[in-house]
This record gives sequence, structure tokens and C-alpha cells, in this order.
Amino acid sequence: MSESDDRLTEMEVRLAFLDEALAELNAAEADRSQRMLAIERILSDLRLELAAIRTALGEDVRQEPPPPHY
Repeated sequence: MSESDDRLTEMEVRLAFLDEALAELNAAEADRSQRMLAIERILSDLRLELAAIRTALGEDVRQEPPPPHY
């Protein structure tokens, strides 16, 4: 093999590695996005549930004092 063939083969191997790495990163990002959406839905549901509980207990959320760090 000539030097140019060796270089071409090396570049093809590197490209294949990069393609595989990119596919893995895309899959990981898609999984992360799905998990984040699920967490956001759960958080929203919990906020609604907490508001309902406070309303049922007769507590007005607007009258609650701000947290100490404000």
C-alpha cells in the first residue's frame, strides 16, 4: 500500500469512530431530553397537588411569607 492509501484508510477509520460517537451522543441527548420532560411534568403535577392540598386546608398561598433568603 502506498502512503496515500494508508492515510485514506486512517481517515476512514477516524470518520467511522466519529460517526459512532455522534450517534451515541445523539441517543444520550434524546434520553436526557425525555427524562427532563418527564421530570417537568411530575413537578407540574406536584405543584398542582400541593396547591390543592393548601386550598383544602384553608391556607392562602399568597399570604405565605417569602423564604428567609429573600
